[in-house]
Parts: sequence; structure tokens; C-alpha cells
Amino acid sequence: MSEDWRYSDDRMKIRESVLRVLISKFAHQVENGVPKYPMKSIYECAHDWVSQGNITTSGVVKYYQAYYTK
Repeated sequence: MSEDWRYSDDRMKIRESVLRVLISKFAHQVENGVPKYPMKSIYECAHDWVSQGNITTSGVVKYYQAYYTK
């Protein structure tokens, strides 16, 4: 079994932090009874953020707004 750095303990902690930030900022917003920002896009953003080598949550909200809210 190969070790994928994106799923190391440290990266999983970053992923958890990113998810906390994005969920608290976007998941509660509803438009006409439907979530304005799908959870799928939040999870995809968190995955992409970590996969690109980011080690903090700094900038993830702007990244989400730029690439996942269109």
C-alpha cells in the first residue's frame, strides 16, 4: 500500500480545519428552501485545497468564492 501525502494525519487535520471554516461560512445559507452552496462543493474545495499543498486555512474562503460559487 502506498502512502498518499494528502491523507497523512497532518493533512487530515488541515482538511478538518478547512471544512470547519467553509461549513461555518457557507453551509447554513439557504435560497428558496434549497442550500445555496452544496456540501459537495464544500468537500471538493477542501480536498483541492489540501491537495494543492496548502497548510493553513488562510485564503480558503476567497478560494471557495472564486472557484466554487459560480
